Amino acid sequence: MSVASEPIVRRKLSDEVFARLKHMIETGELKAGDDMPSERELMERYGVGRPAIREAMQALAGKGLVEISQGERAKVLRITAETIIRQVDLPAKLMLSGSSDMLEHLKSARIFFERGMIREAAGKATPQHIADLKALVDKQRQSLGDADAFIDADMEFHQYIAAISGNPIFAAVSGAMLGWLKSYHTEMLIWTGRENFTLAEHEEIIRAIEKGNADLAEKALIKHLERSRALYALKGQH
Repeated sequence: MSVASEPIVRRKLSDEVFARLKHMIETGELKAGDDMPSERELMERYGVGRPAIREAMQALAGKGLVEISQGERAKVLRITAETIIRQVDLPAKLMLSGSSDMLEHLKSARIFFERGMIREAAGKATPQHIADLKALVDKQRQSLGDADAFIDADMEFHQYIAAISGNPIFAAVSGAMLGWLKSYHTEMLIWTGRENFTLAEHEEIIRAIEKGNADLAEKALIKHLERSRALYALKGQH
C-alpha cells in the first residue's frame, strides 16, 4: 500500500501536545533552563485534560528534552552529547544482557575506542592532566577493600583519559561504554586479589602519557585492557 493511500489514523491527544511542546523547544521558544508551562496553563491552552499533559511531559522527559522534579515545574534540559547518549542506556543494557556475543563485541569496541583515546591523551596531556590522573590512581588505591568504590574510580580514570581529548562526544561515549560494562562486572568474585595489578598498570599508563609517547601508551593500555577483559561476563557465566 502506498503512503498516499494509507488510512489516516487519529493521533492521541498526548501525542499532539508532545508535538507542540517539542516544536516550542526546537524553535527556541522554550530554551535550556526555562520552566515548562504549568499543567493548568497547558490544559487551558490546548483544551485537553491533565492525563494528556502528563503523558506528553513524560514523553519529553523520555527523549531527554525536559527534566521532571517532584513538586516543581518541568525544566527544559540543555542538550549535550552525554544527555543524548544516555537515552540509549536502557536498550543497550537489554541488548547486552541476553547475548554473550554482543558483550564480546562491546569489549572489543571499548579496546578499539580507548586505543584512540590514549593516543590523543599522549599528544595533548598537560601537567595538570597528569596530576589529575595520578590523583585518580591515589583515590583508587584508597578504595582498596571496597569493590564498588574501586570500580567507580577505575571508570573515572578511563573516562578522564577520554576527556583529555577536549571532545565532549568522546567523553560521553567513553562514559556510556564503561557504564554498560559495569552492569556485567563480577566485582566480588573476580576483583579480589587483582586490584594491585590494575593500580600498577594505571601508573604505567600515566608514565607513558607523561612522556608524550603515544605508541608506548597504547601498548600499556592494550596490556591492561586485555587482562581485565575477562572481568566482564554475563551473569551465570563465571
